[in-house]
Amino acid sequence: MNMLSKVALDPVPEGAIDVTPQGSDYETVRRVIEMITLEYRDQPSLEAIAAELGQSPTQLQKLFIRWAGLSPKAFLQAVTLDHAKRLLGQEGLPLLETSYEIGLSGPGRLHDLFVTHEAMSPGEWKARGSGLTIRYGFHVCPFGLALVMVTDRGLAGLAFADPGEERAALEDMMGRWRNAHYVEDLEATAPYVGRVFEREKWSADRPLNIVLIGTDFQVKVWQSLLKIPFGKAVTYSDVACDIGNPAANRAVGAAVGANPISFVVPCHRAVAKNGALTGYHWGLTRKRAMLGWEQGGA
Repeated sequence: MNMLSKVALDPVPEGAIDVTPQGSDYETVRRVIEMITLEYRDQPSLEAIAAELGQSPTQLQKLFIRWAGLSPKAFLQAVTLDHAKRLLGQEGLPLLETSYEIGLSGPGRLHDLFVTHEAMSPGEWKARGSGLTIRYGFHVCPFGLALVMVTDRGLAGLAFADPGEERAALEDMMGRWRNAHYVEDLEATAPYVGRVFEREKWSADRPLNIVLIGTDFQVKVWQSLLKIPFGKAVTYSDVACDIGNPAANRAVGAAVGANPISFVVPCHRAVAKNGALTGYHWGLTRKRAMLGWEQGGA
């Protein structure tokens, strides 16, 4: 988490951040962070934190977001999630014990926490893909060979390759979920090829199920990409602003590059600020082809 600090030489204007040492905005934010970090097991509410500091909950919320870029509740969830990962991963605690240890009422709330911030259940996170079966197959598509990867929940991966590059493309995608069980199954993946690349099969009444597996930040970026209209393009800055983090252009670019479901989650529609077609994981030629295919209404 990054915090902005600067020396206040003049009286602080209304609405600005007060950084004077005593009784300052910084001191308030510091105390909130300290309280949440030390007392996360009690899952303190915004109202309880505000009462402890003698602040208005509404004003405290605005102040914390202005300084930290997220709400006290979101910070509490991040701290709680970090401890949950440690208990599940390093210490190997069961889900029930982990839930109680971090102050949650049970595995249900732990599940919701992981799904919201990690796009996967705590059990899936702990397993790092172990126990997850991913079926895959290579199929001819308008942009070369499409590597389609599916789970029981829906489309989890879509990559591209040229003839002779199949193994490299598969290893690249398998590296994202190293402990998963992979099964080549053209029968399972073929229906997705039609749904993705045959426009007559696109229908709002029959949405395509996709599974976004990534960090909270990555999923936010990928969800933003899903908002880009067909045949249009936006800049990385536009995406950063859409997710409420306008200074995160570089991080947005990294998340766009890590998108596991190419084309469907349209990372090819993200361009540089000057409109240039910057790097694409599956090649700039393919990115140009995708944009041309959409613009031409093929």
